Amino acid sequence: MTNIGFIGAGKMASAIIKGLNKDKFSVHISGCNIEETQKTAQALGVNAAPSHADLIQASDIIVLAVKPYVVADILTEHKTEKPIVSIAAGITLADLSAMTTDTQPIVRIMPNINATIQKSTTGIVRNAYVSDDVFNTVKAIFESVGSVHELAEKDFGTFTALAGSSPAYIYMFIDAMSRAGVLHGMPKDVSTKIVAETVLASAEMILKSDENPWTLVDNVSSPGGTTVAGVVSLEKNNFVATVIDAITATIEKNNTMNK
Repeated sequence: MTNIGFIGAGKMASAIIKGLNKDKFSVHISGCNIEETQKTAQALGVNAAPSHADLIQASDIIVLAVKPYVVADILTEHKTEKPIVSIAAGITLADLSAMTTDTQPIVRIMPNINATIQKSTTGIVRNAYVSDDVFNTVKAIFESVGSVHELAEKDFGTFTALAGSSPAYIYMFIDAMSRAGVLHGMPKDVSTKIVAETVLASAEMILKSDENPWTLVDNVSSPGGTTVAGVVSLEKNNFVATVIDAITATIEKNNTMNK
């Protein structure tokens, strides 16, 4: 059984831990407040370590599930040769290596908030010192809460925008459509459920279809019909360009974090 240690026991760590197969992984968590850590550990059915140092000693793989600004302090204070997995946005493999040693095995991960329902879309990359066995174990951890995509590190900023931050934009889109329903007399809760179900099914249609999304737009748009009127209105108001600008802004922010 592999011992997995999570430094940090917040929402993301808890979501990942909930999805793990406890028959394959023994899980330990540590946090800045031991009482809160113990409560979280009890709720998740895992082990609470008295300190980060104790957690590192008990673990085969250490997952840094903390805010980016905390990572340097933890790695500087707690040296280890064990594999480290970081989910901190904007901190590269080179950055992490500079905080540890040149030969430190490091895996960089970017999950998203959908891990809370075991539907995360997760990006993963490793440095040259991570063995295939360790890498496959880390992939298995995150496959337990969704899909995993192995990426070139240069694409992590883009992935952060497309998968990490985009749920917020999708929520905004759903809420905007729901508010339109309210404007035209539909109760907000009913409108929101209708829109959310339609967005979910439309996404599944893309994943199951060989067609690209714009072809699917054309398939819904009858000549002179209601849908094409809405599509033209979106185009007139720069819908596509606005979405691209939002993704670009997210990427640019990611690339300047912690620099």
